[in-house]
Amino acid sequence: MKIVIASDIHGNYDALSALPESYDELWVLGDLVNYGPEPKEVVDSVKDSATLVVRGNHDQCIGYGDDPRCSTQFREMAEVTRQFSDAVVTAEQKLYLRSFPLRIDVVRAHTRFVLCHATPSDPLYEYRTADSKKWVDECAQLHADVILVGHTHIPFMRSFNGQTLVNPGSLGQPKTGKPDACYAVWENGQISLRAYAYPIDKTIEKIRLMPIDKNIRQKLITVLESRGLPPD
Repeated sequence: MKIVIASDIHGNYDALSALPESYDELWVLGDLVNYGPEPKEVVDSVKDSATLVVRGNHDQCIGYGDDPRCSTQFREMAEVTRQFSDAVVTAEQKLYLRSFPLRIDVVRAHTRFVLCHATPSDPLYEYRTADSKKWVDECAQLHADVILVGHTHIPFMRSFNGQTLVNPGSLGQPKTGKPDACYAVWENGQISLRAYAYPIDKTIEKIRLMPIDKNIRQKLITVLESRGLPPD
């Protein structure tokens, strides 16, 4: 059995549609919307193709009108693109975003998985780095062999107590220093982190056409190219 695990697509349909894997199941760890130019297309694609989806803070934002609680550096981009996403995502799609659970516990091929967006104890908002000591104690409380998380946009994999903790990174807005889309694959008991190039120039052109402030557009492009943010 082959499972593709993606997270933090953020309205980047070009990255999602270029996924170079076949799979038995696609699991999405939240944040379909905001930042990117095609949240509507991403929501439709995930609805058509994903087996399991958990809710991220940006799905919560558009589905329920809540503050996504982004870091200071990203807060203005999040607010401006929230307004954009809110305008283009349909009422039916917002209902779909609201339907996502905060956590999923599931078994595949005798392997127990826990899926959430941020952390099991704070599924929507906590930003926890790969080296945090909190992971060991928290994961020990879970009846799981594999714990899947997203939110930070930075891929990592750790093993402890007979468990494996995996963050696939971000498919649509990676923060690795490279623009390549990041994801993970679980197949026959083995899990791996992977990445691929996609036609980012197409996405950049779509960002340039977004009806938002040009300075925000440029910041979004800069982040997408993984060059960090320019000074304010």
